[in-house]
Amino acid sequence: MHGDGESGLRAWRYRLRREGLIPEEEDEPEVRAADAGAPGIEARAAYVETVIQQAIRRGDFDNLRGAGKPLEGLDRGHDPDWWIRRKIESERITGLGPPAILLRTEDAQLDERLDRLHREGEVREALDDFNRRVVHARRQLLGGPPVITPLRDVPAELTAWRGRREERQRAAAERVEAERMRWAAMTPKERRAARRSGERPPV
Repeated sequence: MHGDGESGLRAWRYRLRREGLIPEEEDEPEVRAADAGAPGIEARAAYVETVIQQAIRRGDFDNLRGAGKPLEGLDRGHDPDWWIRRKIESERITGLGPPAILLRTEDAQLDERLDRLHREGEVREALDDFNRRVVHARRQLLGGPPVITPLRDVPAELTAWRGRREERQRAAAERVEAERMRWAAMTPKERRAARRSGERPPV
């Protein structure tokens, strides 16, 4: 057993020297400590730390995606399958994966989907269908991640949908009124120029 440890340590020393991370004539202190105490593990730890420091000096970790921004998902509860859900979202994968993951992804996008519907009956039908699938997934016995997606409160969701719709309508009306005022303030020459550029007055 001791011989195997020494062989592994010699291999790590050779790799460190070959990559220029320690001089030929002298080992790093971490490697010497590994030789005196726990050969193999300490040497590997020294190698990993040295490679990381080399990468930092080269700038390999500079300008990474998300640098300087708060970590995503800190405001969410514990999700043991966060990496599956993130992969599905980042790759825009649809229809694949266990029901627990698909329902969580759908739940996160449900408000946006409901806002594309025009009639209250369609919204109610979509909510009822979503709740049915959540209940069915909770009852399934095929294994997989647990279903933690909550049911949607249909009356409350309908009220929220009406509020968002009214807010969009109010914002649209304000934009039209602002555009009317802009056209009313134009001179005839400015109106002709605007029409030539493809603009049209609001109706």
